[in-house]
Amino acid sequence: MADKSAIEWTDATWNPMVGCSLVSPGCTNCYAMRMAARLEAMGQAAYAGTTKPSAAGPVWTGKVSLHRPALFKPLDWKKPRSIFVNSMSDLFHPSVRVEHILDVFTVMAIASHHDFQILTKRSDRMLEFLEQPDLLEDVYANWSTFSGGPREVEAWPLRNVLIGVSVEDQPRAHARRRFDLQDLAERGWRTFVSYEPALGPVDWTGWEFLSGLISGGESGPHARPTHPDWHRAARDFCAAHGIPYFFKQWGAWKDGSDFATDDSVRVVCNDGRVLKPDIASLEAADCVQPVPPAHPTMMRRVGKARAGRLLDGREHNDLPRRTAA
Repeated sequence: MADKSAIEWTDATWNPMVGCSLVSPGCTNCYAMRMAARLEAMGQAAYAGTTKPSAAGPVWTGKVSLHRPALFKPLDWKKPRSIFVNSMSDLFHPSVRVEHILDVFTVMAIASHHDFQILTKRSDRMLEFLEQPDLLEDVYANWSTFSGGPREVEAWPLRNVLIGVSVEDQPRAHARRRFDLQDLAERGWRTFVSYEPALGPVDWTGWEFLSGLISGGESGPHARPTHPDWHRAARDFCAAHGIPYFFKQWGAWKDGSDFATDDSVRVVCNDGRVLKPDIASLEAADCVQPVPPAHPTMMRRVGKARAGRLLDGREHNDLPRRTAA
């Protein structure tokens, strides 16, 4: 948790919950697992038992708990800022108790000067929690236990809260999309998607209800390459429907036009396959011709800093803005 964050699309991180478990391919190289293991090694008791060693590095154990000393931290931050909720966990993980989710929403209601960004891969539980008919009354009742008496919220659903899902490819997008997120948008919640790490193409048809979309490639020592066309499709969809679009990063891999066969290069097909750059492999996979559906592109591992944030020569930094009540 920090009142300043290196994550490009937020100002600060807030971790009232710690710990998680793997649920889909996007979790494989989760930076939070490595960070949690490092924090446990540094003696931070909140992270004890949240990860275990594996051949690929630290991996979540599934232990999730409330980090109560962090719960009220946003109330200490007087300057308004964007706050990413639970960068080290998932607020809607099945092990998170409902009363603890309510605590987080109560703090967000109190701290109305901040904008909160929630991301989950458990959209079904998010919908179950947010569609409770008496949720606002529960927030007010909980607020009384925090401060002795609630103020009236500016609006319901909370205008200072962005509800989002993480998707990495079409199957995950389909599973977490409109029958959960669209339902919340129709109820008045502001919704967004983090298409990170982008590991396969996504058809964005039907996502017109979004308040924002972020896309990016994967970074880190075991990062998998992305395909430029996946991000172009997200960008173009947003432009066509007036949705703010933010391109976070290429990650560890950057597109290049020169064919090479060393181990720093991979061929990424538009359908999501990643191949070594030898002719036999490419021909066997029918990924040679630069036309759909394969549309292969060469990606070279250069590191996050060198890969940068330019998509077709420019940065894309648009994020959702809070609207008036």
